Amino acid sequence: MSFNQKIQKEFQHLITFKKTNRKWPIPFLVAISMGTPLLVGLYFGNLQYGLTACLSGLVMLYLPDLGSFTNRILTVMVCSFGFMVSFAFGLLFSFNPIVSAIALGVFSMVVHWIILYYKTAPPRSFFFILIAAMAICQPFNLSTIPTKVGLLGLGTMFTAILAILYTFLLFTKDPEIASSPVVPVFKKNPAADFWEALIMGGFMLLSLLIGRLLHYSNPYWIPISCAAVMQGASLYHIWQRTFHRILGTFIGIGLTWLIITVVKTPLEICLTIILLQTIVETLIVRQYAIAVLFITPMTILLAEAANPIYNSPTTLITLRFVEIAIGSLLGAIGGWLLYKEKIRFATIEKFNQLKNSFKR
Repeated sequence: MSFNQKIQKEFQHLITFKKTNRKWPIPFLVAISMGTPLLVGLYFGNLQYGLTACLSGLVMLYLPDLGSFTNRILTVMVCSFGFMVSFAFGLLFSFNPIVSAIALGVFSMVVHWIILYYKTAPPRSFFFILIAAMAICQPFNLSTIPTKVGLLGLGTMFTAILAILYTFLLFTKDPEIASSPVVPVFKKNPAADFWEALIMGGFMLLSLLIGRLLHYSNPYWIPISCAAVMQGASLYHIWQRTFHRILGTFIGIGLTWLIITVVKTPLEICLTIILLQTIVETLIVRQYAIAVLFITPMTILLAEAANPIYNSPTTLITLRFVEIAIGSLLGAIGGWLLYKEKIRFATIEKFNQLKNSFKR
């Protein structure tokens, strides 16, 4: 394939919308799951509490498309518990910059290995790492940890109730779904790639450490961007995601600047987050590059709405673009390591050796 053909192929990817099996109510359920805690927090005069609780709405993305009623709800419950553990872990290890980087690396490695071992479907380990990274970069205050974890827990309870109601209506509307074969919640994978988990953990450690050394106020943007790119299904997919993420972020930054200069009141911020979240969840399974245009302003509003730097749009946007670009490039390097054939071959060989030793 010539260079011009490759360029044309990549351009085609930028304008092509993929087909998806995701049911249309899911984006709206995610928006409701995130938007309700935001509006409740706003109503009681504490937007920061609302921003903390609304992260739990992302649990809805783990609701399976297949399986029995029990299977689907159990998955949401397990992931809700995982969100709370991720958040609590991050808050507990935020007391020291170096310790927090090491802790995030170890946590990411363990979580990613568990996800691989049980063959969990996308979004896999990403949101667990995202929540842990955001929590581990918050100022350490032991007395506030129970309150923050409790807020996230309340949010997951609300999301789980929505998931139960939606699944119940789905099964009532189409009885054939209830008679479908039972799908295991988690499928064990004894050949889970330990090296992949180790590389993921190592790059999470490195990305947060770089942010700390550069003295960024919210360095979690680097590991989050790195993790998002490394979630690619193949080496080509990872490089493609890197390109799409940096390009989408660059254009999305302009949209973010426009939104920040216009959206000022807390109510406007909440409504904008809800709208952007709906658009993102509708687009991300169809066209990643275009979805990133809206991911950028949505995540910045979600993370920075209660931050004083929100009132300085140019400074805020410059910092976030640099952090996202660094994280995306690190993710591309990490993805290249993940899909090196030598690493996969060594992993398979190691597993076979262990299996043979147990047989003896």
